[in-house]
Amino acid sequence: MTTRLTALLFPLLVNVPGAHPEPAGRASHLTPQSTIKDLLNHPSFAGFGRLILPWDDRAYDQDLPLARIASLLPYHSHVDPETVTNALNRIIDDTSSGKTVFYSFYSDAQARQEPARKQTGLFFFRGRPGAPFAIICPGGGFSYVGSVHEGFPYAEAISGKGYNAFVLKYRVGHGGTPATEDLAAALSYVFQNATALGVSTRGYSLWGSSAGARMAAAIGSHGAARYGGGEIPKPSAIVMAYTAHSDYSSPEPPTFVIVGEQDRIAPPASMESRVETLRKSGATVEYHKYRALGHGFGLGKGTSAEGWVFEAIRFWETAIGRPGTGK
Repeated sequence: MTTRLTALLFPLLVNVPGAHPEPAGRASHLTPQSTIKDLLNHPSFAGFGRLILPWDDRAYDQDLPLARIASLLPYHSHVDPETVTNALNRIIDDTSSGKTVFYSFYSDAQARQEPARKQTGLFFFRGRPGAPFAIICPGGGFSYVGSVHEGFPYAEAISGKGYNAFVLKYRVGHGGTPATEDLAAALSYVFQNATALGVSTRGYSLWGSSAGARMAAAIGSHGAARYGGGEIPKPSAIVMAYTAHSDYSSPEPPTFVIVGEQDRIAPPASMESRVETLRKSGATVEYHKYRALGHGFGLGKGTSAEGWVFEAIRFWETAIGRPGTGK
């Protein structure tokens, strides 16, 4: 794996395998009027700009304004362009200040062995040095990865409370198992490089939406080693949004569950069946069903679900015995 210099993690410089540092310097922000071309050509996204966007196998309309980015997310709803661009601008600000944002968690040899692994990586939104971390798995039906809607905005909110947040870009088009293997590999990477990254491995959480929630729940049930990762502790909490995932084991981590009452892809009845099963197994579960919402609502800005992400952070804090510490 290529090793590059990482900047501004600690007073001393450290090496982090797979880091893709950006040169420091001021860079312009994106707006909803900016285009896909503006995003792909932005200097702050050099080397990973294509991985920000949902699809691996699509030729994008370069003139499409970010105000219409919802058209690239067919399984999602309530996509707010300002929320999208605000989270992207956080990446721009971090790279402009010399922080490394993107990390490849597979080695060069692993990527050569399986070329689809080149389409993976971790986006890092820093909180307090030494604080616990979350890994966020966006959804997209294992066909695309909706990071712009339910990855980066979540990470911005979580890091705003002082916690470290990673957004996973995983393989698509191959089903759930390879994607979950990517999560296991990414989780192992963070554990192996925790000191250099400046994160605590104690009390980490996994967050997922739709397909991403299946991945997070699978690791919560069976551990990373089941999917080729290291022998590492299970997460302290799982945050799962709108999925019909039903597999479980015992014990299960504390689990925070949300769904829209009009969801036809992951109907509330499916979610409630899982909640009942988890509670019978002895797991702590908090369940929220939001009115007038369907599938893939993300942060739910302007809807009955708005603010759920902060309730989920509170749930995570309680699970690790740190209630209110992120406020």
